[in-house]
Amino acid sequence: MQSPVRFSSCRGVAFEIKPHADPFAIATPTEERPRNKRFWPFWNEGNSSKVFPSAVTRSMSRPSSHFCDLDLENTDDDDTDVEDDAMLERLEEGDHNEEKDHKPIIPSASKREQPPKAARKKESRLSIILLDQGLFTVYKRLFVVCLTLNIVGLVLAATGHFPYARNRAGLFSIANIFALVLCRSEAFLRVVFWLVVKILGRSWVPLRIKTATTALLQSLGGIHSSCGVSSAAWLIYSLVLTLKNRENTSSEIIGVASAILALLCLSCLAAFPLVRHIHHNVFERIHRFAGWSALALVWAFIMLTISYDPKTKTYSSEFGSKLIKRQEFWFTLGITVLIILPWLTVRRVPVRVSAPSGHASIIKFEGGVKAGILGRISPSPLSEWHAFGIISNGKTEHMMLAGAVGDFTKSLVSNPPSHLWVRQVHFAGLPYLINMYERVLLVATGSGICVFLSFLLQPCRANVCVLWVAKGIEQNFGKEIQEMMSRHPKDKVIIHDTAVLGRPNVSQMSVDTAKRWGAQVVIVTSNPEGSRDVVDACKAAGIPGFGPIWDS
Repeated sequence: MQSPVRFSSCRGVAFEIKPHADPFAIATPTEERPRNKRFWPFWNEGNSSKVFPSAVTRSMSRPSSHFCDLDLENTDDDDTDVEDDAMLERLEEGDHNEEKDHKPIIPSASKREQPPKAARKKESRLSIILLDQGLFTVYKRLFVVCLTLNIVGLVLAATGHFPYARNRAGLFSIANIFALVLCRSEAFLRVVFWLVVKILGRSWVPLRIKTATTALLQSLGGIHSSCGVSSAAWLIYSLVLTLKNRENTSSEIIGVASAILALLCLSCLAAFPLVRHIHHNVFERIHRFAGWSALALVWAFIMLTISYDPKTKTYSSEFGSKLIKRQEFWFTLGITVLIILPWLTVRRVPVRVSAPSGHASIIKFEGGVKAGILGRISPSPLSEWHAFGIISNGKTEHMMLAGAVGDFTKSLVSNPPSHLWVRQVHFAGLPYLINMYERVLLVATGSGICVFLSFLLQPCRANVCVLWVAKGIEQNFGKEIQEMMSRHPKDKVIIHDTAVLGRPNVSQMSVDTAKRWGAQVVIVTSNPEGSRDVVDACKAAGIPGFGPIWDS
């Protein structure tokens, strides 16, 4: 008996799980596997194998991020390979038979019995973190460049060639914190993405500039991570200098600075990929509450250092005029505003939740949303937030398609809520940059279609073609999603139902479709392996390709 299809979600992406050597395969279990054996990729996209003993407890709530986690629990491989040429021939024959019909072909689901397939070869997690997609991805290059600049500044300060940094090491630590917060500010990035599309989204702008900008904006997490490490390094240097000159400071200032350093180091350790994706809830809460605590201590540190008089070894209450003249004050004020701003938009709103199947839910909200925008929802705003792509015609309402994977997304199916917490300011991600191009191929597998549907439902600047590979369209996604896809010409929407047509070579299909469509760029939303394979295949064919990375 065929097992139900299961879904996993990521930031703006919900996708169908396929644990085969081909990342787009659909599985039927043939024997029970031990529980708690999961597939946890960590750096960009790729495979991984077990590193920690089974006694390590992982978070039950799965992370929602651009990096998509795969859960292979209780699944086995049973699909055989389908020859690419034969599959493409079947698709072409289907097109020929339906050439009078201007709607996309959506085959009805049917079972296909296929012999079992050999188990995939697993790779080590460390190799995925360090080597997947090469050593020189844009994310890693940004991390290295930012860290190198800070290290050079530290070396110059320590050798006496940068006296300003030596005397203001604490300022450089705070400046790095400001930069890392700025790289994660959804309100700030919404403005940046809008400006980029407005300025570069013109036909005369060279394609190389557009793709380079897309890669940069998608990889800002590299700057965020690097600034976090750098801020701790500058604070360590500042503490060393302070301890050498202990007679000119107070024990309170040293204590507060030490507490800030401890919180920064704790946040950096919690954000390490292995920790972050095995214990995601722990990471999220440490990052949030340690960050808030560190910010409060930074304010205390600034007040203490400005009001302290080393001659009298006392604190003065009259330091207002000194405060506004200090750069540390303005950087910290900026950090505070950027952190508080999104929380000012948090609201508890009514929602309508329906479940087309036991594996996914559709959450509907009031108000139209522009294509390419993503949103966050939460059952408990101080505990967890989940990001999803938004489906909207831009008029009266919008909705999210959530795969039932973690505790929260499963509860949407089993116990639909009447209200959810939302951030009313939605944020922009990779899908929003589609508006910067002229002709784009959008490739999605499973529930990943949710981030692209808005480009079919409302007018947008780019001329898009959608390639969707999924299993059991109506059974798993419902009639509403099926009808949304069926309203468009078959040259604009290509749907491959694997329950009927079998498992295709999606990478080759993407390259062939991109060439026929004349696409300037390919954007893919799939599981990590699938996204990586499509992007690599497109780049090998000379077509720029982008997919979600683990920390975009």
